[in-house]
Amino acid sequence: MTRRILHKFGGSSLADADCYRRVAHILLTQGNSDDLVVVSAAGKTTNRLIGLIRRARKGQELATELAELEQYQSQLIQKLLLGPEAGAVQLELSADLVRLRDWLVAPATHSAEIQSLGELWSARLLATLLQQLGVKAKELDARRFLTVGEDRCPNYEASRESLETCLRDWPDTRIVITGFVAVDATGQSVLLGRNGSDYSATVIGALAQVEQATIWTDVQGVFNADPNRLQDARLQAELSLAEADSLARLGSPVLHARTLQPLRQHAMALNVRSSYTPEQPYTRILAQGAKAEPVITSLDKVVVLYSDHVKQAQAYLDAHGLMPLVCYPDLGALVISEELAEEAQVALVEEFGGSVRTERGLGLVALISRHAPRLAGAFSRLLGRKAWPLRREPLALITLVPSAQVADLTARVHRRCAGPLKQIGVIVAGKGNIGAAWLAQFADYQRQISDELEAELSLVAVLGKAQALLAPEGIAPADWRARFEAEAQDYRLSEIIEQASAWPYDELLLLDITASAELAAAYPLLLEQGIHLISANKQAGSGLQRDYDQLKQHLAQRHLYWRYNATVGAGLPVFYAIDDLKRGGDRLRSIDGVFSGTLSWLFHHFDGERPFSQLVLEAKEKGFTEPDPREDLGGVDMQRKLLILARELGLKLELSEVGLESLIPAALSQCSTAEFIERIAELDGPMAQALARAQAQGQALRYTAALAIEGDTLQAKVGLESVRPDHPFASLPPGDNQFLLRSEHYPNGLVIQGPGAGREVTAAAVQSDLVAICRRLLH
Repeated sequence: MTRRILHKFGGSSLADADCYRRVAHILLTQGNSDDLVVVSAAGKTTNRLIGLIRRARKGQELATELAELEQYQSQLIQKLLLGPEAGAVQLELSADLVRLRDWLVAPATHSAEIQSLGELWSARLLATLLQQLGVKAKELDARRFLTVGEDRCPNYEASRESLETCLRDWPDTRIVITGFVAVDATGQSVLLGRNGSDYSATVIGALAQVEQATIWTDVQGVFNADPNRLQDARLQAELSLAEADSLARLGSPVLHARTLQPLRQHAMALNVRSSYTPEQPYTRILAQGAKAEPVITSLDKVVVLYSDHVKQAQAYLDAHGLMPLVCYPDLGALVISEELAEEAQVALVEEFGGSVRTERGLGLVALISRHAPRLAGAFSRLLGRKAWPLRREPLALITLVPSAQVADLTARVHRRCAGPLKQIGVIVAGKGNIGAAWLAQFADYQRQISDELEAELSLVAVLGKAQALLAPEGIAPADWRARFEAEAQDYRLSEIIEQASAWPYDELLLLDITASAELAAAYPLLLEQGIHLISANKQAGSGLQRDYDQLKQHLAQRHLYWRYNATVGAGLPVFYAIDDLKRGGDRLRSIDGVFSGTLSWLFHHFDGERPFSQLVLEAKEKGFTEPDPREDLGGVDMQRKLLILARELGLKLELSEVGLESLIPAALSQCSTAEFIERIAELDGPMAQALARAQAQGQALRYTAALAIEGDTLQAKVGLESVRPDHPFASLPPGDNQFLLRSEHYPNGLVIQGPGAGREVTAAAVQSDLVAICRRLLH
């Protein structure tokens, strides 16, 4: 029985003869020979029929209204059909009008039969029009198969069997079915209530197990705000079923909550399209995986019903098709559309007794998004004093305001909260100790950071030395290692840079958590592709001055960001302090410090009791040094850090101009690591002599960096220094870094101290830079 597609056309899509022709064209060009079609009554036919019922109940004259109804339907037949078919349909209309007059004698008894005539006429007329166009088509009264219970919920099993029986005899035929009407267990006609044709369409789609159903209407789809109110409202290409349901329950004129219920019975896609502009984009509602912007919906007028039994009242109204928009349990308040307010108030009085107090003059503004929790703060900040408390639901944020404020608040919420969330892709280069630590941290904080920033941060690539894991769709940080082992491939950096620029992200950031000179040399290529940079790698910041200047120029020209707090002091706020002093108009005169956690530990313990070489071996065993301790003892790492700080002050300086006193004897500088360890005792003589000289003066021996600025004179050096016992460096805890900044405002020095090395603190510094850049990009 399975049919692939169902179309539903509302009254506005069938308002006149031109509309019918447009619908026929859609069916011939947008579907298949076995499609199902569900129709509403043409134009305002249902309203005309309801008007007749009301007049009949009052005993009023019906002749004029009956004549107008007959004229409208007859004109549709005359304009659309030719020959014998026109005559046959006209005869059936006349017979129906005879029955209608009989039914109007007892309108209360025949209300459902009377109101269902409009759908019957539409189905008959459209099926005949299709037949005249040479298409196999057949009208079908839904009451032949659609059975519902007292709550107007379908009996799916029985109805599916009946529909299958009906369809079996009409293969490759477009079946045009009446909407809005069904039968109960006794065979009596039952109306499916407000927006019942849309509801019956999705019910029939579920029964027939269609792949997709399309609601053709007079609007293009679902926008992220009312396009009649906001010119910059954007059509949503996709919406999740959960988001659509929340939007419908909050009074959307495009979607209705009952229409979406059958989609939980059978997973079909639901399209909302305009029959007036079928070639235009439209909205597709999917069970999951949809990507939608936050959507704003608003109602200028709502009514608040106050009840002492608010929870029970809400359930009662839901069950009787009078669904409240929102419930404020703490206030004993139910918010309902103005259209349903009177009926709901009467129903509550009848069910619970007493009186139900109402409040008017209010409107509703709501934001629907899967990101609602992270948008709550921004929404709240837009609320005035007269706004109701923000009601927070899993997918919605709702408030009430005076009706006169609805338009203004809608516009402000749309401007602030309803834009597309910026998509930020993160590439990580380096998966060693620090890189792995950052990835572990990001796994814990990705969602929190995304929520805080109101953006989507996605890990899209992990680069090792020779292989890379590329996943433009995103990598779950907790799974990166397993995926890298299974999927990583050899790569060329230039190719990855080019590929990444084409990925569907608003911004890309590369985290350089390596010591690679090759990667640092590629920074200009990254900037050319619009990729922002975060460095724990000191190579670029301490390279040639001309390269550094060009890098800064590229950043300014392309409005890109490069942050490198992790290159000096790890997580210590050294760069922040320098920046604050400069912004305050201060002038730095000097920067002194111990910039190496390894050397800090070594010289804290080097008091002459044990040879220096034994301390180095102990530090290596504890993991405090690099695998080759000469990388620490040579001082180049501190030399580079001092150069980076000098350039942060705007000074022009080359690495070769920073004086360097290495602790490695020349005879040990070029040998292998193994040989160096074997001959490490050769360090002890020179180091013992240096310590003795310092102790003879009552001072402590430390390995420091120093930058001094006096007018146009600049001095920069790294090496051994003897300091007084009361100097901050003398009491520095083992492993800590210390930065001593002297300036015009701080002549005695501003001290910044703490762990300046270690996987976690360095990874945290990278994370801080990431958040800082994202904030600049988003605000």
